[in-house]
Amino acid sequence: MKYLYSIITILSFLLPATSNAQGNNEDVLAWSATRKLTWADYKAKPDPNSDAAASTTTYLSIEYNINSNSFSYKIKSRFSKDRSWGRHKDAYILSHEQGHFDIAEIFARKLHKEMSEYKFNSRTYQKDFKKIYEKVTDEKEEMQNDYDRQTRHSINKEKQAEWLLRIEKLLDGYAAYANY
Repeated sequence: MKYLYSIITILSFLLPATSNAQGNNEDVLAWSATRKLTWADYKAKPDPNSDAAASTTTYLSIEYNINSNSFSYKIKSRFSKDRSWGRHKDAYILSHEQGHFDIAEIFARKLHKEMSEYKFNSRTYQKDFKKIYEKVTDEKEEMQNDYDRQTRHSINKEKQAEWLLRIEKLLDGYAAYANY
């Protein structure tokens, strides 16, 4: 059986920042090291045209404000309860789906690292921010695809176990950037 994930990336360059990067009342869950996904979080109905066991939708967004010659920003890594669904709800498949959310968190941290190292330029910041964001999200999409391809959407249990360890090490490696 094929497993599927959906990743939706939102780029929010807002002045001033708004409270909801998705722009609606979508039910979202912030990534948390202490609160893992449960099947109760998956509120959407399974896609009848899909043979996937589950679909996980996440958002990675950044909002920023400019003040004189400096900037501040807020990054969000969110799981969409309203767009995520599960057809075959067991712990093994849920751990694969959690892996997708954890990968999104890795790249939220990486985005925070890149932004914290950026030297502000009032003439080019919009282009610079977009370039940073697109680089990070392109890498995220590549890793999400590699995760599914190498694990065969969790079917390859040995590769799945290897990936979960890799994801855990990457989260630890970017722990200094978790406070975004």
